[in-house]
Amino acid sequence: MNLNIIGYLIYLSITALIIIKVGNICYTNGNIYVSQLIPNHESLCLKINQVLLSAYYLINLGYCAITLVQWNTITTYTELLEVITFKTAIIICSIAILHYLNIILITKQVKKLI
Repeated sequence: MNLNIIGYLIYLSITALIIIKVGNICYTNGNIYVSQLIPNHESLCLKINQVLLSAYYLINLGYCAITLVQWNTITTYTELLEVITFKTAIIICSIAILHYLNIILITKQVKKLI
C-alpha cells in the first residue's frame, strides 16, 4: 500500500501549522524589536515586519512543497512516521536559522543607516 498521500497531508498540515504559528509570534515580537531599532518611524517598522513575514511564509511553505517531490514511496507506517518526523525537523531547524539570520542582518543594516 502506498502511504505517500497520507504522508503528504499529515506533513503539510503539521508544517503549515508550525510555520504559521511561529510566523505570527515572530511578527508580533518583531514589531517591538524593529521599533526599538528604528525609533519614531512606526509605519516603516510595520512595513519592514510585513515584508519579513511575507518572505518567511513564501520561503518556508515553498520549501515544504518542493520537498514533497523528493519523497520515496512509503509502504509501512514506520516509514511514514520516520519520513514525517525527519522532514518536519528539517523545517524547524531552517525556521530557527532564518530567524537568527534575520535578526543579525536587520541589526547590522539598521546600525549602518544610523
